[in-house]
Amino acid sequence: MEYLMSGMALIMTVGALSCLLIGVVIGVIVGALPGLGSVVGITLCLPFTFSMDKVSAIALLLGVYAGSVYGGSISAVLINTPGTPASAATCFDGFPMAKSGHSEKALGWATMASVFGGLFSCAVLLFAAPQLAALAMKFGPVETCALILLGLTCISTVSEKSQFKGIFAGTVGLMLSIVGQDPMTGDERFTFNFFALSGGMDLIAVLVGIFALSEVFIRIDIVVRENVGNIIKCSGLILPRLAEWKGRFVLLLKSSIIGSLIGVLPGTGSSAAAFISYGEAKRTSPRKENMGKGEPDGIIAPEAANNAVTGGALVPSLALGLPGDAVTAVMLATLIMHGVTPGVRLMVDSPDIVYSIFIALCIANLLLIPIGYLVAKGFAWMLKLPESLLLPIISLLCLLGSYSVRNSFVDLWTTVIMGFVGVIFRYFKIPLAPLVIGLVLGMQFEISLRQSLIITNGSLQSMIFDHPIAAGLIVAVVFLLLAPVIKNILGRKKEAAAEQ
Repeated sequence: MEYLMSGMALIMTVGALSCLLIGVVIGVIVGALPGLGSVVGITLCLPFTFSMDKVSAIALLLGVYAGSVYGGSISAVLINTPGTPASAATCFDGFPMAKSGHSEKALGWATMASVFGGLFSCAVLLFAAPQLAALAMKFGPVETCALILLGLTCISTVSEKSQFKGIFAGTVGLMLSIVGQDPMTGDERFTFNFFALSGGMDLIAVLVGIFALSEVFIRIDIVVRENVGNIIKCSGLILPRLAEWKGRFVLLLKSSIIGSLIGVLPGTGSSAAAFISYGEAKRTSPRKENMGKGEPDGIIAPEAANNAVTGGALVPSLALGLPGDAVTAVMLATLIMHGVTPGVRLMVDSPDIVYSIFIALCIANLLLIPIGYLVAKGFAWMLKLPESLLLPIISLLCLLGSYSVRNSFVDLWTTVIMGFVGVIFRYFKIPLAPLVIGLVLGMQFEISLRQSLIITNGSLQSMIFDHPIAAGLIVAVVFLLLAPVIKNILGRKKEAAAEQ
């Protein structure tokens, strides 16, 4: 309790709270603008931390981190464009809900799920950091490979109505993920001697094209042929009532746990957490038949998970000094720059700093509600413009966002081409979700698989019997893949028995 009060005294100053507020505002806006995201937001703010004290500097970056992960859901819901890759899964139900005239409620579900997931991860960070850090150390390449394989099974769960089309889209995503340099040898693959592709397919460019530009192309066709008005109406943000959470709290809690656990594992990230959580919701939700059509469960699951990653990702960073991604790497650099050394001695040498980080992250997540409301109001004003103006603005934002990530004209062409691919997929009713899942998880899966084969000398038996955690995850994968087949067989037997 003494250290908790010391941490609170450090963060409850005008300077630290002001930096935290500014950070959340910047984070939400940056996250809502397609193509920017957490790394860009934190990198922009990093130079300003040089002249700050260590608590204010940490507060600013934590605010940007928490705000940017949430901010991606705003554009995902309103314009079918994930502001960050972590919000890609939110498009699946967020935008259909907005199209049905409930955009305010969709934003409300996303906001509350994000806040809960973030606060849950704060509790994890406070109470379970040493234990979870020890768990993270048990996850080597073999265990990580099995975990990502579990995530790839989401392809089957989100493609129940058309397994063949889902597998086709997932294969396209996996093929796109291997374009560029081989991660182990550096050899170029599928670049067709085009140097600009040696860096691979940019995730933001593909996501923006497949979701946003394809929607713009379709809307242009509808507006030209039918002369209809704006499809999305929004006046802000409406939080769901307590009664509406009945039957959804278990999903909210489960998604937060998934996000926190995956956040602890270095290198996995919020995108993987969101897709794994969405796939689990698609498999177990009592309302899974409605998912993909504007079901709140399809918003709650990815948003709770991707925001829970924020606290979870700080566990190995603070407890072990191991950054899991670019964001936490910048966080660690900031701490070191201000004389704080992350690692096993941090809780002993600077417990007040650890508790101040915990309190700052809690406050940042609570600030998401009022700041999310204000940013949603700004987007709502933009959506009142006639579509003849709105569609070009969205297209411009998409193209600027795609270009700004790597300052590459190739990414612009990628966005446009993927926009047309998205139109073709929609025309033939091929689901977009498997393509994104394959693209997001493909590279991570390849690296962990090849590392696993090197460690075990290519022995599948060793991968299973010498690694019990991986064996358990593989059993879960087999069960998830066989469950729909067994369900169909049992259903047919019941129908045959009923006919007799």
